[in-house]
Amino acid sequence: MNGNSRSKVILRGVNNANLTAVVHETMEFCGWRDHIAPNAKVVVKPNLCTAVPEKREMSNTDVRITQAVCELLLTRTQDVTLVESSGLRYSAWDAFNANGHTEMAKRLGVKVVNLTESRWAPVDVGPAKQVPLPVMMMECDAFITLPVLKTHAITYYTGALKNQWGCVPQHDRILLHQYLDPMLALLHAIFRPKFAVMDAIVGMEGRGPVGGKPRRLDLILASSDSVALDATAMRLVGLDPALCCHIQLAAQQKLGLVDAAQIAVDGDWERHQTQFEPAICDKAIAAMDYMSRYPWFVKYMLEKDLVFYPFRAAVQVLRKVGIIEGA
Repeated sequence: MNGNSRSKVILRGVNNANLTAVVHETMEFCGWRDHIAPNAKVVVKPNLCTAVPEKREMSNTDVRITQAVCELLLTRTQDVTLVESSGLRYSAWDAFNANGHTEMAKRLGVKVVNLTESRWAPVDVGPAKQVPLPVMMMECDAFITLPVLKTHAITYYTGALKNQWGCVPQHDRILLHQYLDPMLALLHAIFRPKFAVMDAIVGMEGRGPVGGKPRRLDLILASSDSVALDATAMRLVGLDPALCCHIQLAAQQKLGLVDAAQIAVDGDWERHQTQFEPAICDKAIAAMDYMSRYPWFVKYMLEKDLVFYPFRAAVQVLRKVGIIEGA
């Protein structure tokens, strides 16, 4: 990236506004037609990380945003596919269904793919050696990411770059958490999203990415530089990009800009600037993250509902009485 160039981020409120019109405005800002050739194969990745009803709004990408993005893309190409991978205790199909993505895609004629069930091929992702990645992600003409603005107990923050973790198709990708930050930067170099449209209508603060508290912002952010978008989103909610390792690594690899002086923000910053409660990586989370490198722990502890949920309930009680404190 040219040292004299500046990245651009758009920030728009959606309260009392037409959401579809706002999303389309942000895509025009990103010059979406310059990135999407006629009849291109386009892969769109919303953040669908839970199928739990009470967590959907603050954890998953609002289906109205995905729909608005797809509707505009369909004016240029009919080859649009929504993707997500299965997780430890849920199928991607359940996540697609959870807030209406399956029904919406069927109505628009958009394809839906569970990457865990798609064809994989080994790809060199640095410290983790070779990791199987979806062939369709390697072969598409354009990739678009639709993240949610959230805090994260392990990575401090999750946004555009972290959303690409869901493109790693193995359901037990938590085994790779020991390489998480460098892998996120390398995945961004591999997938190279053309632009990102961020759902900040209802974000999450505290113990994210699924166990935190909802925070309504009524905002959409977008950029063709996902690194700049993430850095800007963090600053908007009072988080420090310097504390987010994968963002710093991506910037060091010249995959995007992180310095506020190199990012032009189009929007009412003063009106929307706020302060999020950061996610605390307490001793229970730190221990689980460390143990997640062991396949036996993931298979027999984290994957098993009858083991995981009672253990989680016990940890929550210990947190309330102050026995488990910050790491």
